[in-house]
Amino acid sequence: ELAVQILAHGSSTAFKDLRSGSADMGMSSRPIRASEAAALLPELGELNGPAGEHVIALDGLAVIVHPSNPLNSLTTQQVARLFAGDIKNWSSLGGHYAPVAIYARDDQSGTFDTFKSLVLERHGLKLTPAAQRLESSTELSDLVAKDVGAIGFIGLPYVRRAKLLAISEAAESLAIVPTNFTVGTEDYPLSRRLFFYTPPTDSNPLMAELTEFALGRAGQEIVERAGFVSQNIRLEQPKLDPTLPKEYLELIRGAQRLSLNFRFQPGSDRLDNKAHRDLQRLVDYLAEHRDQRVALIGFTDSVGDPSYDLLLSQRRAETVEKALQARGIYPWATRGFGQTMPVASNTSAAGQQKNRRVEVWVR
Repeated sequence: ELAVQILAHGSSTAFKDLRSGSADMGMSSRPIRASEAAALLPELGELNGPAGEHVIALDGLAVIVHPSNPLNSLTTQQVARLFAGDIKNWSSLGGHYAPVAIYARDDQSGTFDTFKSLVLERHGLKLTPAAQRLESSTELSDLVAKDVGAIGFIGLPYVRRAKLLAISEAAESLAIVPTNFTVGTEDYPLSRRLFFYTPPTDSNPLMAELTEFALGRAGQEIVERAGFVSQNIRLEQPKLDPTLPKEYLELIRGAQRLSLNFRFQPGSDRLDNKAHRDLQRLVDYLAEHRDQRVALIGFTDSVGDPSYDLLLSQRRAETVEKALQARGIYPWATRGFGQTMPVASNTSAAGQQKNRRVEVWVR
């Protein structure tokens, strides 16, 4: 017989319990902080390295309101001002006349940490003290669905009877609804990764087997059934904006996009931890679809010099190309487009990370 004890009191407790020795592995809905990784390094090894950090699922941080709310979309700045208490009545945004009621997760929640990072801190704001704080996402969603003036944030599986809003980075950018595809590519502004953290110094075979199973196809199917977004690859023919660069549109004419992007460590062409596993997923996918050939299209954030970033985006696409060539797969196109076509704001670290990417297309 095998007994497994699971405690779910928020992401921060994972790292506290790993440090105290009361947990074998940690679950988190946010990346480990540099301070946490440094504190755990001497005894547990590099938890933020490929051997310690494992992306087991993707999730969209959903912004929800009462079903009768007439608004369908908000910018991240509007969301931040609502949760900060700056906007006190829905009529200020063109909604019905009703005071805004704020529902938020508690301080131990990785969901709240993610929301604070992606929304509040990005706009220099803090959560209003008037917010009702809850430990349960399910309870939060149900309360929002009953309160005409309510707004809340939760993980995508917990929307239930509330109304889901589309979110844009700014008023001039496209508002995106979180779907399996937009979260899978991490293009949705409030998408996030869900993690297992396993101490590299621990040789527990059960922990290693569980992690490997969770990352594999069968484990990812369970992720999907649980309501999160799996990393198993899917195809989509996205609707393309005709104002996109002509060269880009010509390159992908007749192609379909895969539901993964390769992302990179800051300022480099080195793949991040998730991308290493995605590489094997892509190889497995192409082995099953031998009639399809792949194109790799690289992008950067807008922090550096545009001419350098154009070269960096090309190097990023070539990094993936070389890894595929080593496995006998030869792309039909490998191109870099530099700072063009950002999917997120370049004013935040999280947005910059989303823009450092290589898209994958097949035909």
